[in-house]
Formats: sequence, C-alpha cells, structure tokens
Amino acid sequence: MKIKFLNIVVLSVFGFVAAGGAFFSLAQAHAAASTTPAGVASSTDLEAQLKTKQQEIAAIGQELQAANANLKDVQSQRVTLQQQVNLVNASMNALNLGIQNDTLTAQQLQLQIQQLGGDVKNISSTVLNDRAAIGNLLKEVQKNDGANNNLLVVFLREKSLADGVIKTQGLHDGQGQLETTINDLKDLHQQYNNEIQESSAKAASIAMAQIDLQNKKSILQDEQQQKQGLLASTKNEESIFQQQLTALQAQQTAINNEIEAIDAQLRTKINNNSLPAIGFGVLSMPVEGDTKNSITQGYGATAFAKSEYVHHWHNGLDLAASIGTPILAAADGIVDASGNEDLYCYHAAYGKFITINHDNGLTTLYGHLSRILVVKGQKVTRGELIGYSGNTGDVTGPHLHFTVFAQSTYYLANSKSCGPLPQGGDVDPSQYLF
Repeated sequence: MKIKFLNIVVLSVFGFVAAGGAFFSLAQAHAAASTTPAGVASSTDLEAQLKTKQQEIAAIGQELQAANANLKDVQSQRVTLQQQVNLVNASMNALNLGIQNDTLTAQQLQLQIQQLGGDVKNISSTVLNDRAAIGNLLKEVQKNDGANNNLLVVFLREKSLADGVIKTQGLHDGQGQLETTINDLKDLHQQYNNEIQESSAKAASIAMAQIDLQNKKSILQDEQQQKQGLLASTKNEESIFQQQLTALQAQQTAINNEIEAIDAQLRTKINNNSLPAIGFGVLSMPVEGDTKNSITQGYGATAFAKSEYVHHWHNGLDLAASIGTPILAAADGIVDASGNEDLYCYHAAYGKFITINHDNGLTTLYGHLSRILVVKGQKVTRGELIGYSGNTGDVTGPHLHFTVFAQSTYYLANSKSCGPLPQGGDVDPSQYLF
C-alpha cells in the first residue's frame, strides 16, 4: 500500500513538473539564502579578522619561543643572586607572553564561532527554502493525483508519440530533481550538526583558555612574590645569598639522600605481577603535545644522576615544560595526595606535587608544579588538567618531574626534615609511554 501511494505521489509530482509547473529548485534555494543574515558579520570580514588574529598569534609564538630559549640560557648560568633574579624575570616574561597568547587564542576561537554561526544560519535558511519547494510539489500532488496516476495513462493521453515521450521524460527528470533535493537536505542536516558540534568544541576551548589565563595570572603573582621574597631575604647582597645557597644545598642533599635510600629499598619489594604489561600508551604524556624528545633527563643511572646524586639514581623522567604549562593526568585514577614541600624545606624535594593512584597497579607523581588544581580523593580522567608546571622544589629551572611507582609499594609519610614525602618503588615511565 505504501509503495503504491509513493508511486502515485511521485508520478503526480512529475506530471506537474512536465506540465510546466513552477518548481523551486535547490539552486534557487541556495541563491535565496546566499545573503548574509542580519546581525552577522560578512564572511569576508570574519576571514580578514581571523587572518589578522592568526598573524598576531604567530608573532606571540615566536616571542614565546625566544623567551623560553632565554630562560634555558639563564638556567645554565652559574647560580648567583642576579642569576636567580634573572631566572624569575625570564619566567615572568614567558608567563606574560603565555597570557597574551591565551587571550588571542580565545579571541580567535570567538571569531570562528561567529563564522560558524553565520554558516548555521545560512544552512537553516536553505533548509527552510528547500522544504518549502518540496511542500509546493506535494501540494501539486494532491491537485494532479487523479490525472497522472500511471505512466501508461500519461503516455496515451498525449496527441502524438513524440509528445508522450517528452512528457514521460519530464516525469523522469522530475524524479531525479526531487531525489537530489531530498539528498541535499540530508547533507545539509549533517553539515548543520557538524557545524553545531564544532562550535560547541570551540566554546569549550574558549572556556579552557580562560581557565589557563586566570591560572597563569595567579602564577605570575606568585613569581613576583618569590622575587620580592628573594630580594628581601638576601637584602640584595650576593654574600648573604651565597650563605643561604650553601645551607640550601646541604638541605637538598640530605632530603634527596633520604628519598633515594627509601625508594631503593622499596624497589626490591616490587611484585612485577602486580604491574601492567609493558606497552605503548598504558600512560599518556603528562604534558600536552610532549614526545620522547621532550625528556631532559631520563630514568635511572643517568649521567647527571651519577655526577650529582649520592645514590646515582633518578627516580623518574624530567620533561621540558616552561612555567605555566598545563599538566595532564597520565591515566584515569583517584588523587591520593597533593602538597607543597616548599612549606617545610624551601626549594627542596618535589616542591608542589600531586600523586594519583590508577586501577592498573601504578601510581604517578607530578613534581615541581606552580599550581595544583585537584584535591585528595578527586576522580580524574586520562588527559584531564590537574595543574601547571613550575620551578618549586629542588630545581635549576622550570620543568615537570614525572615518577611512576608500583602502587603496592607506594605511600605518603613524614620525612625527617621535609614534611610529607611520597615514597615508593619506582619503575621506568618510558616503558609505559613509548
């Protein structure tokens, strides 16, 4: 019954087309919708603004790259009071550029959303026009339903064989045009959904850029306070700074020895059966966009560890990350602890840190942070923003220290001289990342 009705509808529509009835084609609908909707900037204007914004972002990117290079250069210089002041100034400069970049990125995303909004309005207008065209055809179906109920009747009604052929060809052409219009409507509907999804994704990116912006401003204030504290405690005198540095280095050595002595014992307690199988992607990189090339110090008995650490062992990876770089959870899990060891032993151990227990038998540690965004007991997902890199704890410059513990050996306990310290049997993070 449905098939018979469809045949009647299609034939009636095609009879109307062949008879010379007005058909509002898809091309006409597109033409009707081609004008820019009221209140929306023209496509040309938006493209020009976007191009300008992209150029500004590229320029800031070059400045930021130069600022980070300068930061690395300052880090490599001999530790003096002026070097420490320069280090803070370089970090603040990089942060300011990062803030500018986030601001421009948010503005660019807003322009793209405007552009998508114009596209959505145009699509909506075109859909309405196309629906109206089909509606007109269906009205004609009702008018011509009795007259054009099958091809044979249409063919025989004509005065000559030629007229019959022309009429039936018109029916065939009309069928093709209607099918094309319906298929184009489906395509427009999919395009509409895609535009809406893209717009929503960009809106979420704007929200994230705003979060980054506010956090970087707070980190910048912290850096300014650090600089003021450094100058106040040393009274801007190199001799006082060197005395403080000598005492600090002795403290750092004592704490590092304590950490490594305990971790070395706990490494012998690791049950390999409790660990996940070694493989790429078990954990994701904790710094967005980072790769193996981002590692500035590897795991284990590295050359630096052999020359600088008493136990000649580095219990994690150091990843290049300028101050204020977003730090991400390496896998789903629950935050076990977060703290700031600078409150107990300034510029020693991990500084501001986070540890996360995962359901695969691993615990991850993120150290030397500038800002912590999670709390104990909080559930986090793989790739979720949990904090920002910094230069707290025992560092020569901003980076992320990333340790992976066998969860069965991990615990948080008070150290002899530096407050609560994460302890555990460490394993090579690289075997789960690459």
